Amino acid sequence: MARYTGPVCRQCRREGIKLYLKGDKCYSDKCPVAKRAYAPGQHGQSRKKMSNYGAQLREKQKAKRIYGVLETQFREYYEKAERQKGITGENLLKMLELRLDNVAFRLGFGNSRAEARQLVRHGHLTVNGKKVDIPSYQVKVGDIIGVKETSRTSEKFKQLAETEKVAPEWLSIDMDKMEGSVLAEPKREDIDIPVEETFIVELYSK
Repeated sequence: MARYTGPVCRQCRREGIKLYLKGDKCYSDKCPVAKRAYAPGQHGQSRKKMSNYGAQLREKQKAKRIYGVLETQFREYYEKAERQKGITGENLLKMLELRLDNVAFRLGFGNSRAEARQLVRHGHLTVNGKKVDIPSYQVKVGDIIGVKETSRTSEKFKQLAETEKVAPEWLSIDMDKMEGSVLAEPKREDIDIPVEETFIVELYSK
């Protein structure tokens, strides 16, 4: 499966904000965005007036980078969101939030979405008791996401069990059982990513 393999901190610098792609590093003094709050490259520090199209493009790029989705798959999410009832932009963010790797991150199984994605790919997580190793798997209300029994003895998950986690309102978590459940579909106010989804809709509507 194609994926971005370059330095993720460059992505944050390009967008001019922290996208929290590196877990703990993003909260430390080592964060490159805190040190160099300008775009990477030779002309990164030059100021340019952004066009309407440029603003729309930046919002799309931010959403793609936050959720770790490439262009083709992101476009497919948008087309599905457009066909659904309701507000297209909110439908899009809801589908991205309900990806298994994102839900695992929201439950605290990974310090970043990238780490949670790796845990899914390596088969450490289950959905309703069955191993699922597809990061884009769409979870549903009532699904139970847990750590595979044989994985719970690893040092990573032992430390996780000792750490208090706070899940968003649409999820619940039980660290004693090393599992969480989907209580409801996320609403727009539950999604705390710094993206203006209406710009994405305007971009794809042209």
